[in-house]
Amino acid sequence: MPAKQTAIITGASGGIGAGLVERFLEEGYNVVATSRDAGRKLTASDSLVLIDGDIGKQQTAGQAVEVAINNFGTVDVLVNNAGIFLNKRFTDFTTEDFNALVSTNLLGFFYITQRTVIEMLKQKSGCVVNITAALADRPIAGENGTISMMTKGGLNAATQNLAVEYAKDGIRFNAVAPGEVDTPMHPNVPSNSTLPVVKRASVKDIVDAVLYLTHAGHVNGEILHVDGAAPARRW
Repeated sequence: MPAKQTAIITGASGGIGAGLVERFLEEGYNVVATSRDAGRKLTASDSLVLIDGDIGKQQTAGQAVEVAINNFGTVDVLVNNAGIFLNKRFTDFTTEDFNALVSTNLLGFFYITQRTVIEMLKQKSGCVVNITAALADRPIAGENGTISMMTKGGLNAATQNLAVEYAKDGIRFNAVAPGEVDTPMHPNVPSNSTLPVVKRASVKDIVDAVLYLTHAGHVNGEILHVDGAAPARRW
C-alpha cells in the first residue's frame, strides 16, 4: 500500500479548519494542525499533531513543517485556512486593523508556504490550497471589507503566480473563495442589513471544494468560488 500522505492545516481549531482536519483524517492523511489554541480545541492522536502558535510568526511556520517532516516524512498538502476578516467602512479602518490583517492573512501565508514549498521541491510534488474570499473579486453592497479584501485578493494573485512558477516542479496551487459560511466568523445578519438574503455555505461545502482541488491533479492556478453566486441570487 502507498505511504500515508501528510497535510498541514492552518487555522485548524474551529469552523472550516476543524472541518478540514476531520475530513483529511477520514481520508487517511496524517495531519499537522496549527492555530493559536489547537491544543485546547482538538485532540492529538497518532495521525494528528497539534501546534499552538500565531501563524503570523516565522517560528510557528517552521515548527509546523519540521514536525510534519520529523513525524511523518513528507508534506504533501498545505491548506492555508487561517485568516481574519474585518467588516468596516474604508475610513474606519485603523493601522492596527491593517497590521493584524497583513500579519494573519499575508505573513501567515508567506512564512508557512515558503517553508512548505522548500520541502515539496525535494519530493517534486505537492498541493497548496489557499482559502481566500469571494468578496475579493465579487463585492456585494453592504459588505465593507476593502482592507480585508486587499489581503485576500493578494492571495488570489499569489495563487495564480505560484501555479505558473512551480508547475514544472510538480507543485500545484489553487484557492477556494468562499462567500458567507455558517461559522462563528459570520454572525447572523441583522434584520435591517442591506445585504441580500443569501443561503450560506456549510463547512462541508468548503471542505468538499478543498478536497476536490487536492485530488484534481490537472487543476492548477484555479480560484474556485463557493458562494452560491451570491451577488446575483436571492433566496
